[in-house]
Amino acid sequence: MLNIVLVEPEIPQNTGNIARTCACIGARLHVVEPAGFRITERNLRRAGCDYWNDVEIVRWACAEEFFEAHAADELHLFTGHVNTTFGEVAYSDDCYLVFGRESRGLDERWMERFASACVRIPMRDGMRSLNLSNAVAIAAFEALRQNGYPYLQ
Repeated sequence: MLNIVLVEPEIPQNTGNIARTCACIGARLHVVEPAGFRITERNLRRAGCDYWNDVEIVRWACAEEFFEAHAADELHLFTGHVNTTFGEVAYSDDCYLVFGRESRGLDERWMERFASACVRIPMRDGMRSLNLSNAVAIAAFEALRQNGYPYLQ
């Protein structure tokens, strides 16, 4: 099962959209605290996610806990600060696509520790970033495409 990881998400609407994407593609959603909002069904429904009960959610107390537990797994950390694009790497069907907070991305220490796992989504020069939920969808569908869209019709 594909794993989508949100490290310290800040905007409930993005997390709601990402949860909906996870429900539709059968991906597991990992939410690494602290989040910038209370992750409750009510808050996420307000953000437009009526698929919350169809998503397997794993909550992590902090980034250290998540990265220690998954250091040996296939991680792909998304950042705008590397040359390798997301389309240049191979994804297994149970990999972890890791995204940082909306305001400043992943902490530098994680990108340094997992430097060989960092990838970016190409954009026009001078553009700061895509919306987080859009970036997750782009990355997830590339991983799914490479694996023949498992479990999807």
